[in-house]
Amino acid sequence: MRSRAAVNIVDLGLVYDLDIGDSPAGGRRVDVKMTLTAPGCGMGPVIAEDARQRVAALPEVVEARVHIVWDPQWTPQMISEAGRVQLGIA
Repeated sequence: MRSRAAVNIVDLGLVYDLDIGDSPAGGRRVDVKMTLTAPGCGMGPVIAEDARQRVAALPEVVEARVHIVWDPQWTPQMISEAGRVQLGIA
């Protein structure tokens, strides 16, 4: 059985928007709007917090927020070509 690398949330089409601005405290503020594959996904808070922590760890970022949104609704067509190759559905 061939193992596949995990597909990142960008290639899965889960990230809808990214806003980078100046933070009043200095440095950069980053707001991410992302969705999940299904509204009932129990991993949503875990995925959002992991994304927030990874953005917050970037140089110059002093504030990172991740917002889960449901519009537009995610569909498999949102997966990038690279993601499709990794998932074996290209």
